[in-house]
Amino acid sequence: MRSRPRRAAALAVAATLALALGACGRAAESGTAVRPASPTASGRPTIGLLVPDSITPRWDRFDRPLIERRIGQLCPACSVVSVSAQGDVALQRQQVDSMIIKRVSALVLVPVDAKAMRPAVKKAREAHIPVVSYDRLAQGPISAYVSFDGQEVGRLQAKALLKAIGPRRAPGAGIVMMNGDLADPNGVAFKKGALSVLTGKVRIEKSYDTAGWRPDSAYTNMAGAIAALGPRHIDGVYAANDGLASGVIAALRANGIRPIPPVTGQDAELAAVQRIVEGVQYMTVYKPFKPEAYAAAEMAVALAHGRGPGPIARDRVRGGVPAVLLRPIPLTVHSIRRTVVKGGMYTIQQICTPKYRPACERAGLVPSAEPAR
Repeated sequence: MRSRPRRAAALAVAATLALALGACGRAAESGTAVRPASPTASGRPTIGLLVPDSITPRWDRFDRPLIERRIGQLCPACSVVSVSAQGDVALQRQQVDSMIIKRVSALVLVPVDAKAMRPAVKKAREAHIPVVSYDRLAQGPISAYVSFDGQEVGRLQAKALLKAIGPRRAPGAGIVMMNGDLADPNGVAFKKGALSVLTGKVRIEKSYDTAGWRPDSAYTNMAGAIAALGPRHIDGVYAANDGLASGVIAALRANGIRPIPPVTGQDAELAAVQRIVEGVQYMTVYKPFKPEAYAAAEMAVALAHGRGPGPIARDRVRGGVPAVLLRPIPLTVHSIRRTVVKGGMYTIQQICTPKYRPACERAGLVPSAEPAR
């Protein structure tokens, strides 16, 4: 669910942008600003938005509409051209080429493959088109970056998994790791953060890296782990995101494993929150999409006008690239109200559909139904 920004928050963000756009004459930060490209045929600033796929629900449900809406609020004269690469690196390169031909003013890029997109980022730079790398850190001469602390995401997931297994069982417990796509720098960061917590605390019986973040691959790999280890020797599963968690849980169920061992996740997808209420997924990581999307929109609008990304980019990554790094939040059944509900991501009605009503009652999300008379 999309929620309208509160007046105070909107004023604060607008004030921040005003500072960014009002910094005329100030030298741009090293390696961030480029001479803006010539206007598009329409004469209006145009910002290209390139998302990696439609497999992960967040891109179309949250990120894309939030970025588009915020750009419209900050720059009514701006237009947005939005495309999805459908998980295809070659297609995403072609999309960047198309944006260059259209002479867009700035790009917001979620790379399918951070390394493989380096030449495309370089071509955009040579065309004087600044690139905001969104959620995933693209290689090449990007102008700005916004995401969540990836290693902290992995640490939060691992700590939650250890807590769910329990301190007494953890030393002898065996887990399966269902990591993300290591072509995605976030996948590398999540895994590194998780291992920094799990190593020496549990036995990692099987570990899989999942190309394309595909739930069907997670299902296949988890079924293989169950066959190799036996259903009674899996005490928990580290799943790097909610899509992978869905494949893991489907495999556990298909093999008749009851109860489902603790499974982690990330992104707070609606289906994952419902699984958490139901008790088949232990946790997810809530990453409020609005601050991330709004920061990207702010920086893209500023860069499209020939400025640096602005004062919101207080962090630095990879040798000085201005960045906004946000803090992820762990979510369990006990924190649903104060995270995704309070943040406007979902309503109780969206979570507690008739199928999940009994579980929502047990979780205290809705009042218990009166007994029949």
